[in-house]
Amino acid sequence: IAPYGVFCLMSVLFAEKGLTVLGDLSFYFFIVVSALLLHGFLTYSLLLILFVKVNPFKFYNKIKSLMLFAFSTSSSNATIPVTLRTVVDNIGVNRKIASFTVPLGATINMDGTAIMQGLATMFIASTVGVDLTLVQYGQIVMLAIVTSIGTAAVPSAGTVTLALILGSVGLPLDAIGLILAVDRILDMIRTAINVCGDAAVSCIVGKSEGEFNQEVFDSKN
Repeated sequence: IAPYGVFCLMSVLFAEKGLTVLGDLSFYFFIVVSALLLHGFLTYSLLLILFVKVNPFKFYNKIKSLMLFAFSTSSSNATIPVTLRTVVDNIGVNRKIASFTVPLGATINMDGTAIMQGLATMFIASTVGVDLTLVQYGQIVMLAIVTSIGTAAVPSAGTVTLALILGSVGLPLDAIGLILAVDRILDMIRTAINVCGDAAVSCIVGKSEGEFNQEVFDSKN
């Protein structure tokens, strides 16, 4: 019954704000996608270059099937076996390192969720006409980071914890219905970014502990 509930929530918002809110929703969608891609392909690339001294393009080529699997499942937990196999067999991280970093990352590494929650809160505030103060912006950032760590690694769990952030800055909880219209696709993208981070951090930890096999990484598997 969730689609019917989302339809009713959006109908109320459209009745109050008009159909122009669709343009705002499209803008929100592309901003979130842009931020996720920038974080996934720029931030992690810089970390790999600085700490592992490897070619990030080769890294992304080796985990492309992993990211596609994460994209299709929208669950970091469901992707753990594939992530573990990819990190060990394709990238060259020792299994004892990967067995620690991958499950831990699937639990607390929710960068994509934190990005979505921060932008979603600002979008909702703009939509309902609430002007946030600088202190509230800082509060949103901190809460997005903290709540993303505690978010369950299951589809759309970030939307549930988003309610905590909205409540902390006095925004209406029913406004979540607006972003639910596009959240499923965004959830798939941010899950792919999350598992990309799990793999990248596994490389960094493996390199720092001397448990990174450069020959496996350089191979064409």
